[in-house]
Amino acid sequence: MDLTELDHVGIAVRDLDAVVGWYKRMFGAEVVHRERIESDGVDEALIKVAGSYIQLLQPYTDSSPLAKHLDKRGEGLHHVGYRVESCAAVLESVKAKGAQVVDEHPRTGSRGTTVAFLHPKGAFGTLIELVEE
Repeated sequence: MDLTELDHVGIAVRDLDAVVGWYKRMFGAEVVHRERIESDGVDEALIKVAGSYIQLLQPYTDSSPLAKHLDKRGEGLHHVGYRVESCAAVLESVKAKGAQVVDEHPRTGSRGTTVAFLHPKGAFGTLIELVEE
């Protein structure tokens, strides 16, 4: 099995601070990491849940793919991130098996991870992120 564990669930939001505040009020959740991901045009806040994260994502530019997603689908579940031992190896493996990918090659993600995305059109409607720590 190439997927070793659930890394995170990505949630698209319009107001990052409001959503962070809601998670704190509702569940006592604390943000463990915040980062601006320039390559994706998003600001993120990570909330740790056991060995995984809730990744809250807000676009900071209208040209961000996430901004387009929010305009089309609204707030809510955006993608699921799975941990893998080798992002490059798993990406090449799924491409060889005919998977439709967003990223042809792995790239740097948040927290210094290596990531690549599989397109939802080829994954039964789910945007899948491969995450190597």
